[in-house]
Amino acid sequence: MFEGQPKGLWALALANTGERFGYYTMLAIFTLFMQAKFGWSEAEAGQINAIFLAAVYFLPLLGGYLSDKIGYGKCVTIGMFVMFLGYLGLAVPSKDLDTAKSVMLGGLALVSIGTGLFKGNLQVLVGNLYDDPKYSAKRDSAFSLFYMAINIGAMFAPSMAKWITNMYLSQYGMVYDASNTSQRYLEILSGGYGLCFGVACVSLVFSAVIYFAFRGWFKHADVTVKQVQNVDVKVEELSPKQTRDRIVALLLVFFVVIFFWMAFHQNGSALTFFAKKYTNLTVEGPMRFGFNIFSMALVAISVYTGFASFQSKTNRGKSICSVVTVLLLGAAYALYSMMDSKTMAQPSDFQHFNPFFVVALTPFSMFLFDTMARKGHEVSAPTRIAWGMLIAALGFGVVTMASTGLTSPMDLANGQTQSILSPGWLISTYLTLTFAELLLSPMGISFVTKVAPPKYKGLMMGGWFVATAIGNYASMLPSMLWNKIPLMYNWAILIALCLISAFLMFALLGKLKKMTA
Repeated sequence: MFEGQPKGLWALALANTGERFGYYTMLAIFTLFMQAKFGWSEAEAGQINAIFLAAVYFLPLLGGYLSDKIGYGKCVTIGMFVMFLGYLGLAVPSKDLDTAKSVMLGGLALVSIGTGLFKGNLQVLVGNLYDDPKYSAKRDSAFSLFYMAINIGAMFAPSMAKWITNMYLSQYGMVYDASNTSQRYLEILSGGYGLCFGVACVSLVFSAVIYFAFRGWFKHADVTVKQVQNVDVKVEELSPKQTRDRIVALLLVFFVVIFFWMAFHQNGSALTFFAKKYTNLTVEGPMRFGFNIFSMALVAISVYTGFASFQSKTNRGKSICSVVTVLLLGAAYALYSMMDSKTMAQPSDFQHFNPFFVVALTPFSMFLFDTMARKGHEVSAPTRIAWGMLIAALGFGVVTMASTGLTSPMDLANGQTQSILSPGWLISTYLTLTFAELLLSPMGISFVTKVAPPKYKGLMMGGWFVATAIGNYASMLPSMLWNKIPLMYNWAILIALCLISAFLMFALLGKLKKMTA
């Protein structure tokens, strides 16, 4: 799994892990912060969240255009600095609401611009490592590992946000209470949420240290087509028709995945509102395990040591990995057994399940598709994307079943909740959506770096993120309709979008294969 990868992959992956940890810590509580700070409704908070997500994923197009001219590494460096300023602005407290709104919007703008310069170009650097024929066969597995590293940061982020929030509330003798709408409580709660933005500043410093300390490992990949004359790098040459066909093929894929991202990115809005309004946040029994992030992390690590115990080339290596796996699982159970009989969860806690599942399931996904490839049944990236769409529809089918018989948000009184559902419903939804994500996202990024014409690599990676941006902006639809239509209609819209996009992708498979041959 880890063998044969260029060491530059690990440096770039760790740099991205730090940045994503801060980003997802902020994102875990962002809509909740706006509701507590400004008293905004689900529709208002969801709209700002969607606009921010759209900007974060749209601006890599401009970052890609710029990097094709001045270099990928320069854009990554500038991006980290701009993001730092943005998160610093978000972390500055202000009691005047008008000032607070202006500062928040300014901070969001800087974070969006910085991410646009950083995100896509870092991934282009990863892709460039695999232009070397020595590593080209490992491109798909590399992006699966890179994607796993992203989600390590995302996995711990909600728990960090929860810890900071609880610590801040405890200073005022308070505990988290989703039904408490008093002005004093919301003012203190928003202050706790505000501290979470500062985490992103610290994590960006970590990313910068990793990036510059190990830059020698990937410096040779920081080369654009315009710079290639000065170095000994072979660039694939394409005819005008091949260039045009590849761009068209990528644009078709971009169009289809818009609908996936619209449905998938409900974790910070509709699914969080669902956790807040309808899910029992007092967790008892074995379900408590899912709300101990350290137990979950040990289980995730044990998956990798477990695979290593089978894949190790020596008996000594197999034995060591087997013992470590047992110890990790034992430690995970010990931490779980020390938990209180009842655990109080927060709505943002559910956002750590998706990255946990990504980290824990990535080795199984890699093993499955590597085995199929060795047997001559390799599954193309567009095919995996199509299947991912279908599975996403199943994921929203789970939450639809959970919503049967529930009072719709429009019929609930202000501040009222129906905390009657087991957390298992949302956990199952996130598990199913993770299966879809593993089929679609890392493979889509790998497909772009493989198919994009060399002189448009940055721009085409930006195009992938533009598709994500459009989907993210459209993700506000369920929030906008939250208090206007029955709950199950919201989920039905998302299911329909996933199914339509899946069938469209299946219909395009033959054409995409010819255009990228």
